[in-house]
Amino acid sequence: MNSSSTGQTGRMTSYVSHTSVDCTDAYALSEWWKRVLGYVDLDGDPNEPGHEECLIRSPEDGHQILFIEVPDAKRGKNRMHFDLRPTDRTRDEEVERMLSIGAAQLEDHREIRGDGTGWVTLADPEGNEFCVLRSDAERTFGATS
Repeated sequence: MNSSSTGQTGRMTSYVSHTSVDCTDAYALSEWWKRVLGYVDLDGDPNEPGHEECLIRSPEDGHQILFIEVPDAKRGKNRMHFDLRPTDRTRDEEVERMLSIGAAQLEDHREIRGDGTGWVTLADPEGNEFCVLRSDAERTFGATS
């Protein structure tokens, strides 16, 4: 089987435009995630209370997250989720910061291997799960905090 018959052409055929998150209050959830990630509204297109779709973006790399209001409530575990790596603090400091602004801790896997290198699973104010990993500095220098 050659690469063209499997769809593997070696060239990009699509790219991820943005990540979408279903929610019940797009504005409130986008504002919460802006605090978590340091993202901003699009230039010239600010999000406002009552907007059913709110798009935020990273000022560094342009990654975008779209929050879309849907009528149905979240059910069960997310099939996809964010894995976040702190940029200017330790994993544990970032977990504490997120808990202080409204995240809920779901699971603690920091000692899953017995060496403190694991992660913590949290939920945003609407119950969407995400994980907080060790920072690059912790990984590079072998810190376990």
